[in-house]
Amino acid sequence: MRSPSVGWARQDGEHERRAEAAAAQVPHEHREAVMWKVEGLSEYDIRRPLTPTGTNLLGLVKHLATAEAWYFGQVFGRPFEPHLPWWDDDQPENADLWATAAESREYILDTYRAASAHADETIRELDLGASGHVYWWSQPDVTLHSVMVHVLAETSRHAGHADILREQLDGSAGMRADSSNLPAHDGQWWSDYRAQVEAAARAAEAT
Repeated sequence: MRSPSVGWARQDGEHERRAEAAAAQVPHEHREAVMWKVEGLSEYDIRRPLTPTGTNLLGLVKHLATAEAWYFGQVFGRPFEPHLPWWDDDQPENADLWATAAESREYILDTYRAASAHADETIRELDLGASGHVYWWSQPDVTLHSVMVHVLAETSRHAGHADILREQLDGSAGMRADSSNLPAHDGQWWSDYRAQVEAAARAAEAT
């Protein structure tokens, strides 16, 4: 079976440019959703671990900044500056997944924006079939298209994590502050709905 990335790379120039534009637009929406999740919360709430494995909102942003910087930087010989060290071999494990007290909210968000801009530049400058090398993968030879798919999937996954964490903290949900992308119901409706789901779960457990 031929790799999808090879198929994309062989499309005519105009089709490829349209594909690049469409593929590049989607990450912007997910990036914005992730960054919105840290707005309006205290320094403690954006940093505190909310799962047994330590998942936290600002750590998700820091991780995604690192991913964009490395995948669209070093992988294609276009290193992001300044170098983000959190994936370096000499760093503590999971250094990219939480923010120290010295790393401000503004620093992490600005780093994510800068890494995203660098990623966008890489996508604009290179063809979808451009070759890269992810040395930490078992099959390290990649194309820009395959890396775009990987980073989009990772960003989407972590945007979902952030959505759940934020809802746990203050009830805010959805993709943007001005558009929850949820049905327009009041608090009582959602309380009744949750109770219905809870009752179904308990009934299933009892059978």
